[in-house]
Amino acid sequence: MSATPFNTWMAATQARVETALSHHLPGTDSIPARLHEAMRYATLGGGKRVRPLLAFAAGELSGAAAEHLDIVACAVELIHAYSLVHDDLPCMDDDVLRRGRPTCHVEFDEPTALLVGDSLQTLAFELLAGQAIGHPKQQLEMIGLLAHASGSRGMAGGQAIDLASVGSALNQPELELMHALKTGALIRAAVLLGALSGTPLSAEERSNLDRFAKRAGLLFQVVDDILDCTASTATLGKTAGKDEAADKPTYVSLLGLDAARAYADELRTDALDALSIFGERARRLTELADFICHRQF
Repeated sequence: MSATPFNTWMAATQARVETALSHHLPGTDSIPARLHEAMRYATLGGGKRVRPLLAFAAGELSGAAAEHLDIVACAVELIHAYSLVHDDLPCMDDDVLRRGRPTCHVEFDEPTALLVGDSLQTLAFELLAGQAIGHPKQQLEMIGLLAHASGSRGMAGGQAIDLASVGSALNQPELELMHALKTGALIRAAVLLGALSGTPLSAEERSNLDRFAKRAGLLFQVVDDILDCTASTATLGKTAGKDEAADKPTYVSLLGLDAARAYADELRTDALDALSIFGERARRLTELADFICHRQF
């Protein structure tokens, strides 16, 4: 196991993913150039790349090849980028700032942003289906997992619940269901797809990894809710305090700030406990759980 410090590993992996994304995204020299320019604008040059990092870290559990993880990481990040473009549209969250710069529909226009999201989504599946990644049976499972995580029983369904819940007082199980779909499903997919890119795990290992992924997904959202009311717009790179202003249910509005922080610590502990079966192989996943819990943006 490499002794490379976490920050060094993270920066190198982020740079690797950026290079892979740039390679697989259509160039601006091909028609339709404006759409391709907008796809690259929405995807490159920003973001923490948490989902690709999780895919690479999970790939260490199964000895996955780096070139296979490049494809998985790009596919998951393309789905994430598409979701952000669509979430920012006036018909959804109506936001003007993302990753410290104008959102896609502000920089280009609404029709282009809609097509950007559609195109990034289909490119994700084109990559995942068009490259040889491990055993064909595992690859089919990976395509199914990503599709499920992206659709009405995953990310899109969570967004639908979110939109329908504005002004409502959800209880904690209802809030957790919403975020398990909206945020957690794609984070879970990133972890499982990374692990599926290598040698199959045992049933017990897979069960524990799934538990970790679900806890990590909720942890990310709880911390996101905390940051939304404690960090500045400049720090976040997106509009701070927007959930409260829009009267959206959050963990902070439900539990209070101190209790939300305590719940984040509880989720982190449970996520790390699920990884104990893997020993040192889970070092990067452990570090990522800490990063997600203690991040400041």
